[in-house]
Amino acid sequence: MKIPFRIYIHKEGWKLLFSVAIALVLINLLLFFLAGGIFSGISLVISTVLFLFFTNFFRSPRRFYQQAHPGDIVSPADGKIVVIEPVYEDKLLKEKRLQVSIFMSVTDVHANWYPLAGKVIHYSHRKGNYHAAYLPKASSENEHSSVIIRAAYNQQTVLVRQIAGALARRIVTYAHTGKRCKINEHLGFIKFGSRVDLFFPLDSVDMLVEPGAHVKGNKTVIARFKA
Repeated sequence: MKIPFRIYIHKEGWKLLFSVAIALVLINLLLFFLAGGIFSGISLVISTVLFLFFTNFFRSPRRFYQQAHPGDIVSPADGKIVVIEPVYEDKLLKEKRLQVSIFMSVTDVHANWYPLAGKVIHYSHRKGNYHAAYLPKASSENEHSSVIIRAAYNQQTVLVRQIAGALARRIVTYAHTGKRCKINEHLGFIKFGSRVDLFFPLDSVDMLVEPGAHVKGNKTVIARFKA
């Protein structure tokens, strides 16, 4: 019998899901023996919904992008494009760049992928605030991890920044300086609502999405390097 779909759980979620499951089982057993009846039934329903919410949050769909053009830049995350504008990136690059921001709601997949093939030439993590991820100041003031990739296609650099949101309290990044990265490979994971920013060289890419567009990680081509 063929299974119509499968739910894959990201490795970052297994420990938390196990802890939540144990806690919910203990709570329900306690209520069953102490209260029983309707209270036990209500608790079981709430516990099931809560556990399904956490399970849905840590889902990690298997996606494979067959690159159609060597200059393609694929979305590193699921979410909504909230910013496409030139800005001065004053943290690392110290120059004007084209910023593209993807806001990830709590219902989106929170796994992150490398947007292009190349070499990681910088990785750093900075502690900070926890403003709502959709606010402009979140990019510079919130806790974030920064990864600079030198593209294999044309040796241009792209900065990818994972940003914690109001609910997010942990950013996981698998990148390290010197790593060879590729499309279809996980960059990391951000827990509970967040944002991913990309900073492209000015006048070096053609944007294929517009503000307000909904994109899927490792599936939607958001930009393409100019020849």
